[in-house]
Amino acid sequence: MVRKRKIIVYLTTSADGFIARSDGSIDWLDRPRPKGNYGMGAFYKSIDAVLWGRKTCDMALDYQKRGVPGTDFDTSVKNYVFTRSPLPSPAPAGVEFVNEPIKAFATRLREKKGKDIWIMGGAGIIASFLDAGEIDEFMIHVIPKFIGEGIPLIAPARRTVPLKLISSTKFPDGVVKLHYAVR
Repeated sequence: MVRKRKIIVYLTTSADGFIARSDGSIDWLDRPRPKGNYGMGAFYKSIDAVLWGRKTCDMALDYQKRGVPGTDFDTSVKNYVFTRSPLPSPAPAGVEFVNEPIKAFATRLREKKGKDIWIMGGAGIIASFLDAGEIDEFMIHVIPKFIGEGIPLIAPARRTVPLKLISSTKFPDGVVKLHYAVR
């Protein structure tokens, strides 16, 4: 039997639940990382596709233009950017723009042979996939810092989504990784 590819939200939040400041800044994440970078390397080896929301993609493209190191799209994985309108210039290498319904896209992607799928963010695409019933797991790294306001983990809407705790990991610097399955 072929294992179903999981769609996993893997990201970092502030202790008060924000993934970025209101302007998209993630300056509060600038901190020393422990050896192993919270398991990011192992997680990255388990995926072969990344799902991006349009705003997150635009932010990454802005970082590239400004020459921020490590912000190029990794062409060793397939990058899908969800957008209602195409970018004014051609897509970067390894990037495909998607505007089909989430359920149809997720079904098609899960049917392809491959590894798990990472939802990079942001809050809008996470909410859309969650509302469509197309997220299997959340791996949330909580940084021990309040930022007061910003972009929430999930775009606001009236919803109740039960989660089952798979594991929790405490790191020496106070970061906690919460791994949940969506019921």
